[in-house]
Formats: sequence, structure tokens, C-alpha cells
Amino acid sequence: MEELRAKKGFICDMDGVIYWGGRLLPGVKEFVDWLYRENKEFLFLTNNSGQTPLELRLKLKNMGLDVDESHFYTSALATAKFVSEQTHHCSAYVIGEPGLVGALYQCGVAITDKDPDYVIVGESPNYNYEAICKAVTLVRGGAKLIGTNSDLTGPSSRGIIPACRALISPIEMATGKQAYFIGKPNPLMMRTGLRLLGVHSEEAAMIGDRMDTDIIGGVESGLDPILVLSGVTSRDEIDQFPYRPRLVLNNIGEIAD
Repeated sequence: MEELRAKKGFICDMDGVIYWGGRLLPGVKEFVDWLYRENKEFLFLTNNSGQTPLELRLKLKNMGLDVDESHFYTSALATAKFVSEQTHHCSAYVIGEPGLVGALYQCGVAITDKDPDYVIVGESPNYNYEAICKAVTLVRGGAKLIGTNSDLTGPSSRGIIPACRALISPIEMATGKQAYFIGKPNPLMMRTGLRLLGVHSEEAAMIGDRMDTDIIGGVESGLDPILVLSGVTSRDEIDQFPYRPRLVLNNIGEIAD
């Protein structure tokens, strides 16, 4: 634990680590107070592509936690950065929420359903059969398929619900094309997080509740991988994976104890 507390930078997942549904998880306020008190660099890194950093800030503020929007980075921002750097003045057909569409606009990506360079899929309550059919037609016509993240499921106030990888699967199956996923555990997103913090990977920790995104992302990017049991992973499930977290905590507040 002392090795963890000595780190200069902390990259933290949000769902299952900071909040669950509409409530803060135990120990979060104490942890954030500790980050500020110890002058740590920190970033809330989320695979959820639906909300902007400002919206995430307001969401936490409504739960009683005030964090500046500069401390948030989403898979939508990472996706927009990636496609705009790969293909200048590119276009995309998008299945996703305003956070994703807005991030793409800000990077100069044109949104269209007429011969786009990319089909980009994130979580969306507007996901429907017509959108799937349109996406299949465009991918079969040559558009490249991008997923904002590779999460199969995610937590919500209703329990566990399908996430991006589950939503993009029908398009993959109908086209025979495999999507490229941008969010965690893709090192692209992890390295961007480190650059935003201004610290080296050896000086930072990745704290998350998912073995298949947060922990493997930390391992593959050289961050100290820390698992919290306040989200979707139980202690019994850890041994199902060939890689391990260095520490397992009940919640993120234990760091500040």
C-alpha cells in the first residue's frame, strides 16, 4: 500500500469505482480529498462514451463531489482523436450519444450516412434494428468499423446491461468484419491518460473494477494495476484470468486510510 500511495499519478475508472448508478461509492470523497491534499495528479478515465467531461463533472457534483472537468477523459474523446489523426477530414456514421457525436465534431469529423470513412458505435439508448441495418450496409460498402470500447456489459441502476461490444457484435457477424476498439484496455487510451497527467507509467497506478479492461490495461501499459471490489468483479473471479492485480481493495477509500 505504501508503494501505491507514493505514486505521482492515479488513473481511475468511474463506473464501479467512483459511483454505481446514481450514488457515490464508499470512500470516494476521502480518496479525492487525499489526492488534493497530497498534490497527486489524477484522471478519471471512462469507457462510457455517452457523456462529455462537463456532464461527468455535473453528474459527480450532483452526488456531492466537485471535480474540475479537466480531470475526465472518455472513450469518446479517444475515439475522435484516433479517427481524426488516421484520416484527415474524415466522415463517420455514428451510433452513439451526444458525448460521442460532440467529440467527433470537435475533432473535425463530419457526421453522415452517405459513404462515410467510418462506422463508429458507442453505447446508445437509440440503438435499434434500422441503425444496425444501415451500419451493416455501410461497412459492407467499405466503411471501417470502430467501437468506442470493448466492454461487453456495464453497471447501471437497473443492474448489468449490454455495453459497446455487445451492441457492435451483430454488425460484425453480419459483415464478417472485426471492429477496432479504442477504449480501455487499448494502450492508445492509457498512454493518452499518462500524457495528460504528465507522469511516466512507472509513476502511476491504474485503479479499476474490471479485470478485462482496467487491470489488463494497467498491466500492458506498465501502470501499477489495482483492483477494487466495489464494481463488477468479485474476489473469486480473479483467478479466472492469466494476469493479476498487484493489490485488491474493497473500495478506493482504503488508499486514503
